[in-house]
Amino acid sequence: MTTRSSYLLRAGLVRNVRTGEHLTTFVVSGVSTVLITRLILGLSGYPQIGGKGLHIAHVLPGGLLMLLAIYLLLSYVGPVVRPAAALVGGVGFGLFIDEVGKFITSDNNYFYQPTAAIVYVIFVLIVLGSRYVSNRRPIDEREQLANVVDNAVEGVAGGLSRRRLAQASAQLRVVGPEVVGRRETRALLAACPPDEVELAAPIDAAWKKLHRGFDRLATHPLAPAVAVFVLTLQALGAPVIAAGLRLDDGRLLTDLPVVGVAAGSLLSATFTIRGGLRLRARDRARAVRLFELAVLVSLLVTQVFQFAGTQFAAVGGMTLDLVLLGLLGAESERLRQAAAPVLIAAEEDRGDGG
Repeated sequence: MTTRSSYLLRAGLVRNVRTGEHLTTFVVSGVSTVLITRLILGLSGYPQIGGKGLHIAHVLPGGLLMLLAIYLLLSYVGPVVRPAAALVGGVGFGLFIDEVGKFITSDNNYFYQPTAAIVYVIFVLIVLGSRYVSNRRPIDEREQLANVVDNAVEGVAGGLSRRRLAQASAQLRVVGPEVVGRRETRALLAACPPDEVELAAPIDAAWKKLHRGFDRLATHPLAPAVAVFVLTLQALGAPVIAAGLRLDDGRLLTDLPVVGVAAGSLLSATFTIRGGLRLRARDRARAVRLFELAVLVSLLVTQVFQFAGTQFAAVGGMTLDLVLLGLLGAESERLRQAAAPVLIAAEEDRGDGG
């Protein structure tokens, strides 16, 4: 346990183990809001809401929705409200950031061409920043315990269903017996009255269905071959699409978006080829990691330039990358869980031998 982590915990900065889910809800709802808003405005001819010198920009309802999300987080304790706040806040932020062209141009130009790339980069930076904070050090056992106590909040007030009690108990088993407060937390869970009435949680239900779907697809016999095919097709097709949409400029080879897409696609293709070779060598874990790198390069390099060159027409490639990343993440987690008992047995054998 590092001094840094101890300092953060003493300062009350305890990480939520479900940060990834909440952040993904925020980002997905934000990106979807931008795309739906642009679609609706395009189909309706970009109407001016207001009149007589007034224009009600959709940044205003976006701000109100972000305010509502903050109000929910400040007004209620426990884990139940966070998925809803992530969704509402994401929609509000999407309405806000969609008008970034007006914020950075002197003529308040909503149609500023780099807007799509700017919006995309902002959401990427949100994800990368959150992943850095969450992954730069492992979740401390005391943080795990604090999350169990947080889950017990609704049980103390209104009872716990069998499902939620099982979830909290499973999380508590990760905490070692030497951690201060573990015994009391177990007693707190046991003292929570049973209550099978749960608030509707459509976001949590959607997450569970999505995870189950990714798990089923990742274990399909054809999944590796399909992943290699799609990654290869995308690496070859992205530069062609970017070039085809920029031919009218007359400076194809010096066009920065096209060159950037080509460079990102080449790097993705390199990781894909290496992953395919590791897959043939039956090193599945290494192959999955290389495929994940190929997708991340596409998301963080290729798609940035694709959005800069083709604007919101690049959303199809981004969606495909996210689906691939979800499938590869599910397979990586499955391999990790499968390897865990083997590693534990090896440790026990070394202990016996010593």
